[in-house]
Amino acid sequence: MYKKMLVPLDGSELAEVVFAYAKELAGRLDLSLVLLHVCSPAAQEFAPMHQKYIERAADIVERQSREVQEQSGIKKGGKPVEARGVLVIGNPAAEIIDYSEKNNIDIICMATHGHSGVRRWALGGVADKVLRASKVPVWLVRAGVPDEIVYDEWPKRTMLVPLDGSKMSESVLPHVEALAKQRGAELVDIILLRVCDIPVVSSDYPSDMPLSWEEHVRRITEYRKHLAERYLAGVEKQLEGTGLNVQCEVLTGDPAEQIINHANKNPFNLIVMSTYGRSGLQWWTWGSVAEKVLQGTSRPIFLVRPG
Repeated sequence: MYKKMLVPLDGSELAEVVFAYAKELAGRLDLSLVLLHVCSPAAQEFAPMHQKYIERAADIVERQSREVQEQSGIKKGGKPVEARGVLVIGNPAAEIIDYSEKNNIDIICMATHGHSGVRRWALGGVADKVLRASKVPVWLVRAGVPDEIVYDEWPKRTMLVPLDGSKMSESVLPHVEALAKQRGAELVDIILLRVCDIPVVSSDYPSDMPLSWEEHVRRITEYRKHLAERYLAGVEKQLEGTGLNVQCEVLTGDPAEQIINHANKNPFNLIVMSTYGRSGLQWWTWGSVAEKVLQGTSRPIFLVRPG
């Protein structure tokens, strides 16, 4: 079970998009919160001002989290949420990772946009570096998330879980179960998704083959769909007895495009996926599927780095 969540902030309104999630997660999952602001050595003279900012942010999120507890009736059976603001001096990504490792953090929740635009907190910046180095799951939230999928819309939640058939991609399953069961598995729908690649058009396909290229593609696609369905059925069977509401879906085409399209057309509250896949680091991680999904949908993404 998760107990402590770290929320890095850079002082911008864009980064504070995570407040809506932090209060709901803390209030509903009984998490204690640490809001972390990293001040650069060059701006150290303004440290007192930064300290006041992060303490005020912690007070706001703590109050909002306790309101969530009261509204949902959780406070009666648990202690009120506690949040505190912490200021450190140094490099943002390094300090976030260092604090996480030294203070038993279970989840890092952060925005993918910050005060310098997309390149500061997003790909190639702080969020990217944190994700690559973090030993705990990272919950990434893009600025501009539609109100209808923000976690204020609980109690009903729907998680999309893309899998590629590898054991590494399945490393997300314990986290899916934990997120669902910590506050009532009956209130969560889990959608397991497998996307099958379609053979790329080949000019080398022999003209004397008994099947046309179109028929060959059709048969290969049907075969891959069959294997995908069997695979997801096996994963679903593994989850039997957990109390989770699990459904399976198989799509065909480019993995990133299909995940994005499916996520954008359906009211998923969260996408849970691994940063590694069948081809190693570069298949699911930045520069490939996970990066494209993050850029292509406004749905929050819970990324797990196996091992």
